[in-house]
Amino acid sequence: MTTIAARTWAYPRRLRDPLLAAAGLLLLLLGVAFGRHVTQPAVAMDPWMVVHLLTIIPAIPLGAIMLLRPKGDRLHRLTGRIWVALMMIAALTSFGIRHLTGHLSPIHILSVITLVALPRAIIDARAGRIARHLRTMTIVYAALVTAGYFTLIPTRLLGSFLFG
Repeated sequence: MTTIAARTWAYPRRLRDPLLAAAGLLLLLLGVAFGRHVTQPAVAMDPWMVVHLLTIIPAIPLGAIMLLRPKGDRLHRLTGRIWVALMMIAALTSFGIRHLTGHLSPIHILSVITLVALPRAIIDARAGRIARHLRTMTIVYAALVTAGYFTLIPTRLLGSFLFG
């Protein structure tokens, strides 16, 4: 794997723009779902679900900011640390969210991938393997956005908020 200077690397628009559009639409749909739910009777949410949502929801726009900002500076590293912490907590808490099915679901594969990929991406960045770091982080962010859309299926909690 070749290394590149972090400050000179930019996401290709053909990759970045659709991912940002998907993330923006996801945030809009989540906002509508929660907005519709405000007027509905209270739903007793599992504490795992609460922590999971409290980490995922800020991780979506924070990841988008990371896609848009210059890479390699102090703010990038600080924002990246916050995003990684949010994602690690979200991945770990996802394993506690099984009260609906009683078992883990196929979407939990993304949690395992996240728990493996994020430390690897940090190691890659520290070792100067910037291209590999950026690719891994982009894949994890795309997985976050993809998983977010799966939560909007009408039979799932957020889907019922949106469509119910």
